[in-house]
Amino acid sequence: MSEPPTFETSPESLVFPASWQRRHLLDLESLSASEIRTLLDVAQQMKELTGGCRRKVQLLAGKTCANLFFENSTRTRNSFSLAAKRLGADTVEFGSSGSSVAKGETFVDTAKTIQAMGVDWVVTRHSTPGTPHLLSRELECCIINAGDGPHEHPTQGLLDLLTIRQHRGQFDGLTVALVGDINHSRTARSNIWGLSKLGAHVIVCGPPTLVSDRWEELGFEVAHNLDDILPRCDVLNLLRVQFERQNTQPFPSVHEYANLYAMDVDRMRRAKDDILIMAPGPINRGVEITPEVADGKHSVILEQVNNGLAVRMAALWLLAGADERERGITS
Repeated sequence: MSEPPTFETSPESLVFPASWQRRHLLDLESLSASEIRTLLDVAQQMKELTGGCRRKVQLLAGKTCANLFFENSTRTRNSFSLAAKRLGADTVEFGSSGSSVAKGETFVDTAKTIQAMGVDWVVTRHSTPGTPHLLSRELECCIINAGDGPHEHPTQGLLDLLTIRQHRGQFDGLTVALVGDINHSRTARSNIWGLSKLGAHVIVCGPPTLVSDRWEELGFEVAHNLDDILPRCDVLNLLRVQFERQNTQPFPSVHEYANLYAMDVDRMRRAKDDILIMAPGPINRGVEITPEVADGKHSVILEQVNNGLAVRMAALWLLAGADERERGITS
């Protein structure tokens, strides 16, 4: 097993990657394996540079990040805000409740108004797939997708990848299972594209009502029985069942779902000794995972949260650098 890369930990050691040209981070499906590795490398640098994402550095002083969220969020929104502040940037928080959107203003007009305040990035979450892509065409500032409906959540996928790489060093030869509500999960999609591009074998697992067999047409393994695949898995990423996105009852009861798919102490005994247990949060204890497993030695759930700061710092820095280069601005 190879070790993940380590880096110098001073601001002067940061060298902007010549190959990075993207001003927006909209998904992982369109990124190359090289671009994903660049994001992970810079995220690791940011984590070490800021002492585990706790110390401030003035890499982005004078810039402003606007959080434009049209769906509820606690973790992702706070993570982006803290990431910006760790790098010395200012933040603007915007929510749809009580805003001009409620008075009839269009989404794009609202975004343009915020851009006119002099922001450098718009981080957006919206229930409609493709919304960040629309903003990337309508606005001049950098756009980061913080979740567009059930489509993608690229920084969540990246923080999961970073956590795996920190523990396993590489992705080739790893078997990673995404378990649960694949059909409605933007986290699942970002993980699927990122993991496969980096060489991991991806299994999507859950009830037939939540895991379409059409994933097999794209080259991914589909399973409906967790116990059948469990002995082969190096990593399990346990996804929340998103009842709020469903129009029908996907299974007879929560108890039955937990019986078939929850990671509990008994299943841990049948898993690999070094298996990683992940979950994007918020976790439903007793549904996707029992407390003993969530808080156990194989769980890296809190590491994922910390790595979210590193990944979002990396995204902000890389997009800002590409934007300045495109505009002919040099520091």
